[in-house]
Amino acid sequence: MKTNLKFAAALMAASALVLAGCSSSSSSSSESAAPAASGAAEQSMESSAEASAEGDTTAAAAGMKACEVTDVGGVDDKGFNQKAYKGVQDAAAQLGVEAAVLESQAETDYATNIQSFIDQGCSIIITVGFLLGDATKEAANANPDVPFSIVDYAYADGDITNNNVLGQVFNTDEAAYLAGYLAAGMTQTGKVGTFGGVNIPPVTIFMDGFYNGVQKYNADNGTKVKVLGWDPKTQKGLFTENFESLDDGRTFAQNLVDEGADIVMPVAGPVGLGSAALANELGTDTLKIIGVDSDQYDSDTANQSVYLTSVLKNMDVTTFNAIQSVVDGTFQGGVTVGTLDNGGVGLAPYHDFDSAVPQALKDQIETIQAGIIDGSIDVKAS
Repeated sequence: MKTNLKFAAALMAASALVLAGCSSSSSSSSESAAPAASGAAEQSMESSAEASAEGDTTAAAAGMKACEVTDVGGVDDKGFNQKAYKGVQDAAAQLGVEAAVLESQAETDYATNIQSFIDQGCSIIITVGFLLGDATKEAANANPDVPFSIVDYAYADGDITNNNVLGQVFNTDEAAYLAGYLAAGMTQTGKVGTFGGVNIPPVTIFMDGFYNGVQKYNADNGTKVKVLGWDPKTQKGLFTENFESLDDGRTFAQNLVDEGADIVMPVAGPVGLGSAALANELGTDTLKIIGVDSDQYDSDTANQSVYLTSVLKNMDVTTFNAIQSVVDGTFQGGVTVGTLDNGGVGLAPYHDFDSAVPQALKDQIETIQAGIIDGSIDVKAS
């Protein structure tokens, strides 16, 4: 499948906008006054050009509206819906577009919410989640002049008749592999666990990577850490069948603890917040949590002490870039892929556990990451 927007370009574009807004100049001494004056003149010209470019961008964005349709987790799910909406909000702040969001309460809301935004004349419609794939395709094909971007979905060639949908997909198994390696190195019981919301590829790719990372640690260190809740060979495991119930998050995590797991990675949106709350009550000697999508140490402040790390999926940047391309008039459909190499996925800091993670394990994880990036380590091999 053709890649039309590179994630690295997204990161550079977003960084450039931030730096243009907050950079400050510094001067150094010189033996000649003339070159210094010349440099100041060049800097002034560059600043004027930057200001002009920003003005052009703001002018182009005037009257444009970037609209997000969430999955059922809602825009404050502290996960992928919220992370994507951050990209919409960043576009509003930095580009000057109007931001709008409609939250889906059930799958039956998907098509209705998308149509509402079409009727409102949105300049681009961002749909969030694999489950919106069919509704997005139908709307895009029925409205070939409306740009769409969908998080966690990529269409096959020919599915979109006018190439007006940009799919955002992420190799989260790469970052989850690192998380599995970390979990295997930190467990005290020799058992770690994971569970998902629904058995769909954007969920199970985390679980695959996590499982295989544990196996890599075992192979490297002669250990026998066991993964509960998921078997990548059969693609069967534990699923709550929803992305909303915090009670399910508590129950599933407790069941894994009862089976001996002391580190759990929930891949279930807000459901995982219930697991974190349980860990907070039990204490981190009994249960630690690995977050997903965003750095949940920052987003779940009530339970930040339980997060060993988080598997990051930087969909705010891909969403921002999609909106910017509409503003710039360069939008193209296709697919953009986030990887460890281009910063599209990653592992969050260890935060409160930084001193508890042995330096030798940190070094191993850095080596593993380098191997994934250079292709010498296959995250799909267990």
